[in-house]
Amino acid sequence: MADLRSDFVGIKSPNPFWLASAPPTDKEYNVRRAFQAGWGGVVWKTLGAEGPPIVNVNGPRYGVVHGADRRVLGLNNIELITDRPLEVNLREMKAVKRDWPDRALVASIMVPCEEEAWRAILPKVEETGADGIELNFGCPHGMSERGMGSAVGQVPEYIEMVARWCKQYTRMPVIVKLTPNITDIRKPAEAARRGGADAVSLINTINSITSVDLDAMCPEPTIDGKGSHGGYCGPAVKPIALSMVSEIARAEATRGMPISGIGGITTWRDAAEFMALGCGNVQVCTAAMTYGFKIVAEMTAGLSHWMDEKGYAQTSDFVGRAVPNVTDWQYLNLNYVTKARIDQDACIKCGRCYAACEDTSHQAIAMSPERVFTVKDEECVACNLCIDVCPVEDCITMVEMRPGETDPRTGKVVEEEYANWTTHPNNPGAVAAE
Repeated sequence: MADLRSDFVGIKSPNPFWLASAPPTDKEYNVRRAFQAGWGGVVWKTLGAEGPPIVNVNGPRYGVVHGADRRVLGLNNIELITDRPLEVNLREMKAVKRDWPDRALVASIMVPCEEEAWRAILPKVEETGADGIELNFGCPHGMSERGMGSAVGQVPEYIEMVARWCKQYTRMPVIVKLTPNITDIRKPAEAARRGGADAVSLINTINSITSVDLDAMCPEPTIDGKGSHGGYCGPAVKPIALSMVSEIARAEATRGMPISGIGGITTWRDAAEFMALGCGNVQVCTAAMTYGFKIVAEMTAGLSHWMDEKGYAQTSDFVGRAVPNVTDWQYLNLNYVTKARIDQDACIKCGRCYAACEDTSHQAIAMSPERVFTVKDEECVACNLCIDVCPVEDCITMVEMRPGETDPRTGKVVEEEYANWTTHPNNPGAVAAE
């Protein structure tokens, strides 16, 4: 059996699946039920400083994007940080950690960007027995407009400054949660490292308006005839999150920095992909909000089974294994040639591949009067669009042409794959690589 135990910057948990700071981690009742269901850890919903209470809207807080089958692809959330008193949250955190000492409990924190504010709250959080803190520098609405959240996360100098304060005033590991609402995700990650942060987590939600009510002429969710931008999360943001994670994992200034992966993780496979790109663990929100806490059982079972199949004894065996294979476009091997092949026995003759290729791609698929679809090798550039639109899995595949064969499209002989493509004269990026 694979060992799913996780040690993330010294924070131990029985598996790498944590609940992200969000509505599912807002109170003791929720967190206890999450631990009973099998979650390895939680990041408690963001705590604020003592003072005037946070007031959330008393109306719709979520907008949604559905797939054709009503599956939730993304949620737009306009909820602020916890609106429960700080002392209540701290008391509940202490009780939960006392009863579940083997589970990770991390406190998300967002207070004004002032040294005294951070110095005041950190000892109180530490007293609960929390295993670490996560600095919420990603909230794209409400708190950002108050000079917190992504308003801090978009300024690397502020990130470095606050991270340094936290490392000075607490013994707990410091995780910096990054906003994706920025041009280059590497800059805030570099700032977090300079400030001494132990890790980064990403991505936080993406600034969004998911839909517009065309009768009321107002963004949704609608509050008394008005709407606001919110934070977008769920399966739709996963590709963006994977890309940003990979950028931090392979950048020279941040390479090796521990990463907690967030963004549309719904299945064990999603988690494995994040971890292969360098994440030591993952955080989940939308999947729990959509399917309930027990979805973690499928995640842990699926990851364990896959690890057994692949011969991975522990998660560290595959964390970061895909990072060396992420490169820039100019270093891709232009001598590698494939062609599409259609399995006629599997084909249902729907014609999607033909329509897509004929109208928007390279006119490389022929259709006979009997609706038999075949690939024209001399036109096929192996763009993969036909596979992407085909409703039948594995009906269309890409087959590699062997070295020595002539590419019918270009008339050139396919060469052997070069051991060092980055310096080969046919590589347009070879000069830069040297």
